[in-house]
Amino acid sequence: MEIEAVNRFFDFDSLLRFLMEMKMNFENKKVLVTGASRGIGRAVAEAFLAEGATVWGLSSKEPADLSKRLESANGKLSWLIADLSKIETVEGVIEQVLKSTDGFDVLVNNAGITKDGLAFRMKLEDFQRVLDVNLTAVFLVSRVIARDMARRRTGAIVNMTSVVGVHGNAGQVNYAASKAGLIGLTKSLAQEVAARGVRVNAVAPGFITSDMTNVMPEESRSKMLDHIPLKCAGTPDDVAKAVLFLAESSYITGQVLQVDGGMFM
Repeated sequence: MEIEAVNRFFDFDSLLRFLMEMKMNFENKKVLVTGASRGIGRAVAEAFLAEGATVWGLSSKEPADLSKRLESANGKLSWLIADLSKIETVEGVIEQVLKSTDGFDVLVNNAGITKDGLAFRMKLEDFQRVLDVNLTAVFLVSRVIARDMARRRTGAIVNMTSVVGVHGNAGQVNYAASKAGLIGLTKSLAQEVAARGVRVNAVAPGFITSDMTNVMPEESRSKMLDHIPLKCAGTPDDVAKAVLFLAESSYITGQVLQVDGGMFM
């Protein structure tokens, strides 16, 4: 009887179904998503809107097709146009939108770039630019938003790191360094603001379908899939669900959730 009870308690299929069907509660919540115009950021913005949130998408330009597509969404969408590579202006932009919105309930730091190349051939400006956008800008945005969340004693921050930041990848020393640094930032900031009711977590996507992976040679794509136990690439929607889960879960902070199909078990 005891063994049967334990088996029922650890019914992972039922737990997975519960998590997938769990209704999130973001109605009337205000969410800021950086890099929201395409890919994972776009999926994250759409997911929050579908749950009734008011979303501010930060992008270098407003994607008219997305705005039109989401006119019938449950939530409301606004665009904040800013270039996160210009780190000297980032805090000013975020402080301005913070005043106009009276604070955010959720911040998703998704914006990021790549400038790949072998370390001994990489230009210093390519290394620095990736760190500026992927790490320094996240620090600047988070500092402004987290300060306000701490003042209001509520809020959730979700940072988009990568399995590359956990395990490394040849030809991406700049990207890996930025994403590894983001994991350290996540865990440290989580410790600083937890007592104020603010949670900070990260999602680490693996091989996710995107414009970049869609043009990969079939041989390279097949080799990548061979390393994934689930034998398929993830989708931006898979990542978005993980973001919403961490934004909603009130007793999880300082964690990195890998969405990689079991690539790095």
